[in-house]
Amino acid sequence: MRDVAAAGAATGPRVLPRNDPRQYDDLAGEWWRPDGAFAMLHWLAEARAALVPPATRLDALLVDLGCGAGLLAPHLVGKGYRHVGVDLTRSALVQAADHGVRVVQGDATAVPLPDGCADVVSAGELLEHVPAWPRAVAEACRLLRPGGVLVLDTLNDTALARLVAVRIAERLPTVPRGIHDPLLFVDARALVAECARHGVDLRLRGIRPQIGGMLAWLLRRARASRTAGAVPAGRAPRIVPTGSTAVLYQGRGVRKG
Repeated sequence: MRDVAAAGAATGPRVLPRNDPRQYDDLAGEWWRPDGAFAMLHWLAEARAALVPPATRLDALLVDLGCGAGLLAPHLVGKGYRHVGVDLTRSALVQAADHGVRVVQGDATAVPLPDGCADVVSAGELLEHVPAWPRAVAEACRLLRPGGVLVLDTLNDTALARLVAVRIAERLPTVPRGIHDPLLFVDARALVAECARHGVDLRLRGIRPQIGGMLAWLLRRARASRTAGAVPAGRAPRIVPTGSTAVLYQGRGVRKG
């Protein structure tokens, strides 16, 4: 990881197209920084893990599609799963393995794992990065055994989501610039229908960062920036339910059978 970070520092940041996977190599040193570019992914991982039930059998498997550097792993401790992470980005998978994830380099639209192998499939902040998201949904559902649980979160295909997640959020230190392509955002009703086609009854709810916690976090960041010091310790913002799925939403569903 130090080699990747050093290379980035020496040459300066590349200018890449929106949603280009190479951004994750350039940002490899940010994954596990609680105040870094991927801070919000930590908050979302905690909220997603809360939807994962404790394992009900020995050797239960959780497949983490788009696992990145394994941010879900700390929140699964004690739940009883073997945690297998699938991602395209090798620099992220190296870090995921360091955090106890069994890693597989692969595409979420063609996962190299057998049908019905998983008790839980997680697809966190993944679908809005996949040009053919229905194929990723089909793969997630294929991997689930009957009674298995799908958990996910993504961005809705709405004007409000494009405003909040791109125009506003990319000006804050919570979302790296260019990380999203708003043309790939996922219509909530279409996602529910696609899951139903594959035997999963997906239930959705809107989510957002808690406003007070978010403002406190931004204030700590701003103070640290002015003094060129480390961001003071403090509670990370919580992700809380909201009445609208128009921007960011979670889904949980069970595969029939």
